[in-house]
Amino acid sequence: QVQLVESGGGLVLAGGSLRLSCAASGRTFSSYVVAWFRQAPGKERELVAGIGWNDFSTHYTDSVKGRFTISRDNAKNTVYLQMNSLKPEDTAVYYCAARRGVVRETSREYDYWGQGTQVTVSS
Repeated sequence: QVQLVESGGGLVLAGGSLRLSCAASGRTFSSYVVAWFRQAPGKERELVAGIGWNDFSTHYTDSVKGRFTISRDNAKNTVYLQMNSLKPEDTAVYYCAARRGVVRETSREYDYWGQGTQVTVSS
């Protein structure tokens, strides 16, 4: 079992930055792929970024490339999402999720989810 808790969301002006954290419980966290998803009102949940468990390979959706950085610290059981140059269209509830294997783009392929943290970017 893996339990995930997100933090770091909030309200920020366009062009600003936020860093989200996803803290995990469970001794085997280091063997899980972790991804950040987001869901805006009326839209489907979409993959934002993912990170591999052993080679730390990363995957980003096109709209955040060059602005967001995902990283993980297995010793601290934590995954981070550094978000820079934020835009109003980044406004959403952000969730972290975990699964074994490789990063997948579909939310239903993830077994564990956090409760979400709201990110609001005002123009």
